[in-house]
Amino acid sequence: MLNVGLTGGIASGKSTVARMLAAKGAILIDIDNLAHAIEAPEGPVWREIVNHFGEEILLPDRGIDRPKLGAIVFADPGKLEILNSLVHPAVFTEWRKRLREIEQTMVDAIAVSDVPLLIEAGMETMVDLVLLVYLPREDQIRRLMARNGFTRNEAEGRVAAQISLDEKIPQADLVIRNEGSVEETNRLVGQVWDDLLRRGRAQRLSGL
Repeated sequence: MLNVGLTGGIASGKSTVARMLAAKGAILIDIDNLAHAIEAPEGPVWREIVNHFGEEILLPDRGIDRPKLGAIVFADPGKLEILNSLVHPAVFTEWRKRLREIEQTMVDAIAVSDVPLLIEAGMETMVDLVLLVYLPREDQIRRLMARNGFTRNEAEGRVAAQISLDEKIPQADLVIRNEGSVEETNRLVGQVWDDLLRRGRAQRLSGL
């Protein structure tokens, strides 16, 4: 199994690339979905989050209002660090469990883990290679304003809360530049997929 960490930045188009890779045959693990699962109402991680941030972050169904919580933590790096310390260990446990299941049942698989904060969380050493979706900072801000209805200040704050994509490039093994059209992105994803297939075959041969 080839273990690929897919990362990028907010509004960089990472989720689009993830869907394109899945369409080509990758086994996709969405870290955000794992986080949603461990934050289910009344669970241990949910309780820790509510204890730290208060019941005002809850929806009527007792689920976490993620936009409201996001607004709180992205405005305060200390609170963001607290949230990450509560969520990340449990997410890592579920992620490693899922990887083991894939490896045991699909030895030829190319597993792509969609991890927005892969580098911020120090997870680059936990994957075979890092695939970065790159977009210039100004394009990130523009897309985030259009997608989420943020003001420029809000969008700049969200982008600034992450390591810049320019700083992430040296940590990446492969980079997809996502400034172009959807068709261009799909073409680049096709090239990367062929590369991943070659790497997967080489990895299996080296293990013989």
